[in-house]
Amino acid sequence: MKPLEDILVVDLSQFLSGPSASLKLADLGARVIKIERPEIGDICRTLYVSNVKMNDDSTVFHAINRNKESFVANLKDEEDCSRIKKLIEKADVVIHNFRPGVIDRLGLDYKTVSKLNPKIVYGEISGYGPEGPWKDKPGQDLLLQSLSGLTWLSGNEHDGPVPMGLAIVDIISGAHLVQGILAALVRKSITGKGAKVAVSMLESILDFQFETITTYYADGGQPTVRTNSNNAHAYLGAPYGIYKTKDGYLALAMGQIPVLGELLGCEQLTTYQDINSWFDQRNEIKEVLSEYLATDTSQKWLSILEPADIWCADVMDWERLMKTEAYQVLNMEQEVKMGDGFKFKTTRCPIRIDGEILLSSKGTPGLGEHTKNIELEFNL
Repeated sequence: MKPLEDILVVDLSQFLSGPSASLKLADLGARVIKIERPEIGDICRTLYVSNVKMNDDSTVFHAINRNKESFVANLKDEEDCSRIKKLIEKADVVIHNFRPGVIDRLGLDYKTVSKLNPKIVYGEISGYGPEGPWKDKPGQDLLLQSLSGLTWLSGNEHDGPVPMGLAIVDIISGAHLVQGILAALVRKSITGKGAKVAVSMLESILDFQFETITTYYADGGQPTVRTNSNNAHAYLGAPYGIYKTKDGYLALAMGQIPVLGELLGCEQLTTYQDINSWFDQRNEIKEVLSEYLATDTSQKWLSILEPADIWCADVMDWERLMKTEAYQVLNMEQEVKMGDGFKFKTTRCPIRIDGEILLSSKGTPGLGEHTKNIELEFNL
């Protein structure tokens, strides 16, 4: 039995942040009923990250909305909204990610919903919080990366701002919402009281940077400075970075520069005995490393560094990674099946409970696929 079985989630959210949260709850055993607009559905059905389409919907939608049921309702229609309220009366959790004010106009704000169901755990994600001059800005991932300072941490010194190649703000916000919802469910099990759990994307991505922002507070607000080359962390000294080798790339984490020099046979590195120099002179140290590591293969350097317990790794793409025994032993892949028989491969929940992998063969719902059955089941 999965830990959240018998928990009913009514998911009013769309795009990525809210649906990513309800996906995590579903994988932990919750029943998630996704509320979608008639005809159009979640706009993420047509939000493409590439030209790849699966069974008439985007790969993004399939990846983030599997293991759910779809119920069609127009929340601006009084009769449809009344049906959703009846469903919420029987739910344990409600999730939405509308801009501030929208949910109030729909009559599904926390004050209203908690009167219908005092034990409800009500989760919401906004872009910038309910107040302040930015509250009505669009809560889109790239925009939040850009506003939050995150884009000045990746890339090299002269690259300009570099965004992460994933919807990191959406995913982190969803994860934070799940944490809050689970905490509220624990409290509910003890006290019987519901709760409102609120997360903003801006707060989530600021918390994601807690290490570097704490350093920024402590050093008097000094500007972020990335290394000229091989930057992997703007606040760490050499050798931290990724280096080109004769046939690929090598990642080096924290390490003692003179020890690296001795192991690699690079005499020039052995001269940096002062720990402070590993940061103050990190540009020139990385330049020396770059030139030296390019003279031989990744495997040659790994064969020297790994036995010496130096933190290093080959740099792989998905094709190479998925051929390794280390990947295969994880059983990270699962095949899911939609109601119409369409099957596709995706990743599984990364959590194990009592040693058991959490799998679900339930695929993505077709638009409104479960509406009639849900109406009958809950007498809507």
